[in-house]
Amino acid sequence: MRVLAIPGSLRTTSSNAALLRAASGVAPAGTEVTLYGGLGELPHFSPDLDVEPLPAAVAALRAQIGIADALAISSPEYAHGVPGSLKNALDWLVSALEPIDKPVLVISASPGGAAHAHAQLLEVLRTMNLRVVDGGCHVFSRAKLDPSGALTAPELLAALAGGLARLAELCAAPAA
Repeated sequence: MRVLAIPGSLRTTSSNAALLRAASGVAPAGTEVTLYGGLGELPHFSPDLDVEPLPAAVAALRAQIGIADALAISSPEYAHGVPGSLKNALDWLVSALEPIDKPVLVISASPGGAAHAHAQLLEVLRTMNLRVVDGGCHVFSRAKLDPSGALTAPELLAALAGGLARLAELCAAPAA
């Protein structure tokens, strides 16, 4: 299973990116997790630009999603919502064929728990016809990382492992 992991934060030391980096260590055997790093390179979404030839960063994102078997998205919460940079990336995917029926693990993690952003993200992804595995929203900050930036919180590692196992099951099941 090839998983494209998309962190919803542009922060260099993003705890959500650290959470997705930890996915490789707790994923089912045979799972390859690739961290997407182009969120900040995407232009602001405009239907006028959503034509061939696509902006290079958009074409690259769609191509990476096209070859992935599944997605994993981890989002922080900003002002009770999904960060604008992540919503921008999703807007670029609305008219794309690559994400349709793609299984996606959704995790939201912020110091306040991210419940508002999580609900918004689930709604957007279901509207886009992705097959959602709800990995939950978690109270999480960079304080739960070791000095090297690696995730050490056992409860988050367990939740991530469980979500990835459910994602693998969904990948193995035929799309409805």
